[in-house]
Amino acid sequence: MTARAAARSLPRYRGRARSRLRYRRATPPVGTRPRQTRRLLALAAVYDGMSREAAAAVGGMDRQTLRDWVHRFNAEGPDGLTDRPRSGMPRRLSEAQMQELAGIVETGPNPVVDGVVRWRRIDLQRVIEERFGVVYSERAITDLLKALAFSYISGRPKHPGQDARVLEAFKNVWPVPGLQAWRDALKRSASMYPA
Repeated sequence: MTARAAARSLPRYRGRARSRLRYRRATPPVGTRPRQTRRLLALAAVYDGMSREAAAAVGGMDRQTLRDWVHRFNAEGPDGLTDRPRSGMPRRLSEAQMQELAGIVETGPNPVVDGVVRWRRIDLQRVIEERFGVVYSERAITDLLKALAFSYISGRPKHPGQDARVLEAFKNVWPVPGLQAWRDALKRSASMYPA
């Protein structure tokens, strides 16, 4: 019997569904966690008396895997049927190198040495390869920065030849001449026409 045929042959839950499948209310709507849903359907098939082989086919697994999921369901309930986070590959940079990279990002680039005024992923990729001898993709650089608690927000870059005195002279200086007279006239007109 195929998994699809086994799924069609599942009996519909009517009166006793509340007692057996009460745990479904605590789970998110069907479709948000499809793997958990398949595992719940396989368990429901076992509870309805279907053979373990056929119930495993409903869930798209073998009997031993179904047994493992039954043990997790009995120990942890419906939340035990979700996938657990995996550790993944270890980082290729050591903790000391990660801290050094954080310092590099924090201090920013030197325009003379690095040739850029702000860090981009491709620039950090080059720096990591030069300093540590480790090759990362641009996407992996994003993960490294996220692990170091850096965000995409960056400060506005400053031009190396920027002069602070010229900037101060260019800024608008308050109060503007005549502003006080304008405010006084506004107050007088407001007093003439009360709201």
